[in-house]
Formats: sequence, C-alpha cells, structure tokens
Amino acid sequence: MSTAGFGPAPSLAADRQPYTSAWVYLLRCADGSLYAGWTNDLAHRLRAHRTGAGGAKYTKSHGKAAVQLAYAERCADKSAALKREAALKKLPKAEKEALAADWAARSRLTVRMATPDDAADVVTLYNWYVTHGTQTFQYELSTEEEYRQNIADVLEKAPFLVAYTADGRLAGYACAHPWHTRRAFAWDVETTVYCAPDVLGQGTGRKLYRALLELLRRQGYHNAFALVTRPNPQSDAFHKALGFTRYGVEKNSGYKFGRWLDLGYWACPLNPPADPPAPVRRQLPGGEVDAVLEQVNSV
Repeated sequence: MSTAGFGPAPSLAADRQPYTSAWVYLLRCADGSLYAGWTNDLAHRLRAHRTGAGGAKYTKSHGKAAVQLAYAERCADKSAALKREAALKKLPKAEKEALAADWAARSRLTVRMATPDDAADVVTLYNWYVTHGTQTFQYELSTEEEYRQNIADVLEKAPFLVAYTADGRLAGYACAHPWHTRRAFAWDVETTVYCAPDVLGQGTGRKLYRALLELLRRQGYHNAFALVTRPNPQSDAFHKALGFTRYGVEKNSGYKFGRWLDLGYWACPLNPPADPPAPVRRQLPGGEVDAVLEQVNSV
C-alpha cells in the first residue's frame, strides 16, 4: 500500500501470517526402530532430532544424525496431534511399519518439466512464502495467470522443474531465469527453488536442484547465481553442499515483516569459461532431458 507522492508502505511484523500447523510423525533411527512424536514445525523438529539441539533423548541415543522421517500426518491442532501421538506410540511395530510403507509410497517424488497447467499449484506454494516467509522479498500475492506466463517464459530458455508426490501433491519447484538482460550475461542464470513447508529437510530441494544444475550445464550455461536472504543458515548449507560459493552480502537489502534483511550472493560454476563461448542451447533434445530426469528420479 502507498499514498500519492510516497513509495510503498513497509511490511510490518503483524503482516506475517502465523505458521499454524500440527503434525505427528515417525522417525526411523539408525537401528531400525521407530520413534513417534508431534510438532507444529516438521522441518525444525527434524533438524532438532538430527543435531541433538532440543531433540528427544531416544533419538539422541539412537544415532541422531542418521534419523530419517518415516511417516508424517497433519492434524487439526495441537490437541488432536497429542492424541494421535499417544495412539501411535501404542501401535505394534508391524502397524507402524505398515503406516511407514504406505506413507513412503504416497510420498515418492517424481521430478518433471513443468507445463503452464501447473501454475495453480506453483503459485499457491510461492504465495505461502510471500505471506509467511522472508525467502522472497515480495509483498503482494502473485496470480495464477502470472505464473502461467512465467512458466511459459522460463521454458523458452531454461528448465522449470516441478516435483510431485505419488498422491498428487506439489512438493517443490525449481527454475532458472536470466541473470541480467544484456547480451554479455547470456551465459549466466539465476536459480530459484521453493519446497512445500511440510517437506523441508527431506531432500526435495536437493533432488530438484541437482536436476536443474545438470540441465543448465548441458545447455551450456557457465554460471548459476542464487540470492539467499540472510539469516537463513539452512539455505546457506544447502547451496554450499551443491557446489555454490558465497562471494558477497548486501547488508540491510530488504525490509519485510518488521525487520531489515541481508541478501547473500552465491555462485556455482557450471562449465569452464571458453574463449569464445559457444551459444547456449535454449532447448535440449527431449531424450537428453529425459535421461537427466530418469537418473534423478531413480534415486
């Protein structure tokens, strides 16, 4: 919102929508046992168990760093989650294993190239971060039509990938845009990845980014750049693990939800610098794309 003669009004802390959710879950420990718990933030709780910083005594003593999410179920509220957690703890091991097997089958990911018809799911996911997070500096909600056009525009020059679960839920998406518009930057792209909040920390972003970076490399792009809001240690670690290096920070670059935020610049070399470079292949042959996606989906 703005008034005549002035720029936009700042986004205040009260503008941030609360993350209200409740989950019960099963964790697979290193010895194969299953631990049941509840949380209102699945990704944060999973990190706590793996690091031992606030995790349960059981997972700390059963190979904390190796625990894996084996089952997750959304509940109406904390009260419902506590009741469901108590019921899970009482289940025989065989019934817990059956729940885990069914959840794994329903949650199996398939990464594919997006089409404009995915716009409704993609914009719903992106708008969650507009209203809840600082991963994007955007204040206003995007529309389905904007993302329908966005997907079509991206696919003219670079991949736009989506990851869907076997039961039809969008788990995340990743894409690349031109880093700058002048011709000298034609070999550079900016990468983007967003994952549904309930799959964070489960490898969805890594699967998407590995496919995205490999496709960009094959197209002949030389550099992939990423802009990461700070503080965000999880995103920093994610980009570092995938070959990115942080080379700069813009201090107090954006203001959202009542605070100033820094912006980190990360770069990943895709191909060695040729002199002169060959023009980028804007479209890869279908068979080459299929080979990359088949490889990432087989893991």
